[in-house]
Amino acid sequence: MQCNWLRALACAAALFAGTAQAASYPTKPVTMVVPYPAGGATDVVARAVAEKLTQSWGQTVIVENRAGAGTTIGASAVARAQGDGYTLFMTTSAHTISGHLYTKLNYDPVKDFAPITLVTKVPLVLVVNPSIPAKNLQEFLAYLKQDGASVNFASPGNGTAQHLSGELFKIATHSSITHVPYRGDAPAFTDLAGGQVQMMLATITSALPLIQSGKLRALAVANGKRVQALRDVPTFAEAGMPGFEAATWFGLLAPASLPAPQAQRIYQDVSKIVATPEMQARIEGLGGEVVNSTPQAFAAFMAQEQEKWGQAVKASGAVAAQ
Repeated sequence: MQCNWLRALACAAALFAGTAQAASYPTKPVTMVVPYPAGGATDVVARAVAEKLTQSWGQTVIVENRAGAGTTIGASAVARAQGDGYTLFMTTSAHTISGHLYTKLNYDPVKDFAPITLVTKVPLVLVVNPSIPAKNLQEFLAYLKQDGASVNFASPGNGTAQHLSGELFKIATHSSITHVPYRGDAPAFTDLAGGQVQMMLATITSALPLIQSGKLRALAVANGKRVQALRDVPTFAEAGMPGFEAATWFGLLAPASLPAPQAQRIYQDVSKIVATPEMQARIEGLGGEVVNSTPQAFAAFMAQEQEKWGQAVKASGAVAAQ
């Protein structure tokens, strides 16, 4: 009985300490790690949030770009950091792919991180070269079944969400499309627009200018509802292929030892920023869908992502050496 009382007192003391720490936080500059180079969509969102947090907290939030190895370099640094709220991590769906893709990691993508909030999802859109004789998804599926139809799909690299979504599309449609990996979006789009490859499941952020210019044709958005940036493009469900959803996402994490009260405090402050019309317009302009989820909802979402991408990696056979 005494042990139970001691344990309860210890828990209460820890909760009190965490609550007190959250109330006074932050008292010095905060670092927000971004596992991509400066200038990309993740970096843009991170800097927008960091700028507003700096104003709100009265402490500088520094964005630190630690790119490379499919986000694992940045993730490894964050996993080793103290869970005191002074190291945050703005990452993407690649975080839940890496544990399945890399043969060896020095951290656990789930256990070593504390979810704070899922800021936004950026759905993928199925785009094809305009030379493909298909004006909509059903016509494209019929084209894939024709004798002699040869379709290659591009991605910005092995193991990316775009690659694995293509593999899931291949399984769902029982088609024989062939993956062609590139070193990033730019060369993939160059060959797609030029007709060297025929299709891609691309982030709306990256594909939107080419869709708007007519260099690519958008057939369906892999999301539960239409997105503002492509209002005239149906979802896969609307186009006759229900259940096919895929997106990259931007979410804020911290080292796993971050106390729950402090995670809640950071979530509340970030949530106020994301809820502003200015921030929502910026996210929607990137082709994103504002989510602004609680730490608990983000944790559940990451668990679903772990399972989905694990199945996709297994189906594709993709492997990356650390």
